Amino acid sequence: MSASKYILITLMYFITMQMVIAQDRNKLLMAHDHMILLIDTRSSTAVIDSLLKRAGVTGMNAALVKKGNFSPALKNGWNVSRKKNDVIEFDRSLSDMSANPPASTYIITTQLFKTESRPGYPAETAYGVNSFKKVTVHELPAGATRFFFPGHTNARRVLLSGNFNNWSTIKGRMNKTDSGWVSDVKLNPGIYAYKFIVDGDWTEDQYNNLREDDGFGGSNSLYFRYNYTFKLKGYKNAHKVSIAGSFNKWNPRELNMSFNGEAWQINLYLHDGIFLYRFMVDGNWIADPYNKLTHVEGKTAASVLKLGETINFKLSGYAKADHVYVAGDFTNWKPNILALQKTANGWSLPYTLPAGNYLYKFVVNGEWITDPANPHQITIDGNANSFIAVKPNFTFKLRGYATAHKVILSGTFNNWNETGYTMQHQGDEWVISLYLKPDKYLYKFIVDGQWIIDPANRLWEPNAENTGNSVLWID
Repeated sequence: MSASKYILITLMYFITMQMVIAQDRNKLLMAHDHMILLIDTRSSTAVIDSLLKRAGVTGMNAALVKKGNFSPALKNGWNVSRKKNDVIEFDRSLSDMSANPPASTYIITTQLFKTESRPGYPAETAYGVNSFKKVTVHELPAGATRFFFPGHTNARRVLLSGNFNNWSTIKGRMNKTDSGWVSDVKLNPGIYAYKFIVDGDWTEDQYNNLREDDGFGGSNSLYFRYNYTFKLKGYKNAHKVSIAGSFNKWNPRELNMSFNGEAWQINLYLHDGIFLYRFMVDGNWIADPYNKLTHVEGKTAASVLKLGETINFKLSGYAKADHVYVAGDFTNWKPNILALQKTANGWSLPYTLPAGNYLYKFVVNGEWITDPANPHQITIDGNANSFIAVKPNFTFKLRGYATAHKVILSGTFNNWNETGYTMQHQGDEWVISLYLKPDKYLYKFIVDGQWIIDPANRLWEPNAENTGNSVLWID
């Protein structure tokens, strides 16, 4: 290879890595009763424009950001709270958003959920309510979801295909009835895309009003499996009651509730996260009288809803400390947001997080320390952080190697970081659990500096070094 080609390849690699780092530093999150928007000006135009759209910053684009013109964001109620190197931090109070909701919907949560997804898979969504001309999908008492395809009784075969079965053209065979075809599927709460295959021809659900572009000139039908019910007891004489919150841009005309004789209620799907909400009763806003968790700024009160898993951050000892905080990527590493409460044995803080993988540290009287009770760590640029997976869905295991000093997991899920995820030695295995979205992943173990494929996994594929990578599919 000539020197000029080597320099060009090195330069391209450096630029690519800079873009990857820049994208990792773009975030939209909630902290300290504010929405925080972080933009790295080194990111591509598409990445910045996508994040601005998600945050609902109208009139703003990547070109203005790169020029340092933030006036549209300021008009939208955002403040420029900090500018460090290439990263610009904007913030906006949640109370301001309640009174002046943004033009587009986004998820208020402690982390930015990626909108990218596998082909045919709908993106993450904050909330959803089904809309049918005629109900063709409904929940059965036993817990399964029944899909009904009316008519077409002369068809030889009808299949139900969707993101729940990897858009299979083999599985999902529906059963014929005297009025159409039915299929029962076990679904977790969430949003699902689907179609029917009638004797080889793909067709959407004509009775379902919710659709998305399928990328091939047609549409997929969408269905929400509900996971939450809002209820407001009493108010029997009210004419109209609705629910609105940060998840639907505080639109009081969208989610009308029904009265069942005892309470007004509505079922819907809500993504894991932290939301503010209120009821509107005959034109008057009220907070949820049965929810003690509220957020008040000025004279405006809103109820707070936390969906996700409650993690109890605990730090034993440090009885003489004046204050202890936990900070991580879920707080943008701000050291004074989440304070732990002193207990008889140390310090503790229950905190709700959506499913995902998180880094964190404790801050004791201003000194940053890793969690001494957590063996799982990730080291980035020589800085060790404690690691925790919320609602993990896969456990990596390596049997044997009892005399190894350190075993690390590395793969495409962490850009093949050589310091990777530190695994814990339990019995005769090294283990670590992660939350992984549906996709294909490549990985290896690093045993005392030596890279090896997973001896217990028969799935592998060649790599450039001719050493192979283990393959994992998450469905």
